Amino acid sequence: MSPAELARAHFLASAATQRELADSAAIGIIVESARALSRLVAAGGKILLCGNGGSAADAQHIAAEFTCRLRASMNRPGIPAIALTTDTSFLTACSNDFGFESVFERLIDALGGQGDALIAISTSGESQNVIRAVSRARSKGMITVGFLGGAGGQLAGLVDLAIVVPSRSTAHIQESHIAIGHILCELVEEELYGASLC
Repeated sequence: MSPAELARAHFLASAATQRELADSAAIGIIVESARALSRLVAAGGKILLCGNGGSAADAQHIAAEFTCRLRASMNRPGIPAIALTTDTSFLTACSNDFGFESVFERLIDALGGQGDALIAISTSGESQNVIRAVSRARSKGMITVGFLGGAGGQLAGLVDLAIVVPSRSTAHIQESHIAIGHILCELVEEELYGASLC
């Protein structure tokens, strides 16, 4: 396969994954997640996000869309969102002292509370530090939303709202996760500020 054919095949496979997602029950779960996030933000809550590797970058990307803005056409207030993946001093200290599996759980202890939400991002649904974060978030009365892939892994049965991308390709799952993050942010923007900023 030539480089051009490889590039085209990747685009087509990613688009096929997103088309399948668009025609699945995930749409209803995305809408339900957006409504839940809108309600908690309106009540003074915040959104925490976590993930590993590319999913850590996705957590930061999505948090930035919430806190800054998604669309230049909507000049709205910042929506409180924190990626739990950005503080290298904490991540290295906690990994050294308690083990890497505890890093997000420890931040949920410090920063999360009832009335907040956790968006847990894992392409496999099997990341142990994310699983532990979800368990701790639920014990504190937080809403948990999973951005998952494949069959959803363990996290599909642990989160309140599981958004599962129907693919086994890590790349295509991550590409869909960013699209889902953008959709969630747009829906929350509209719910909170659409009418007032028209």
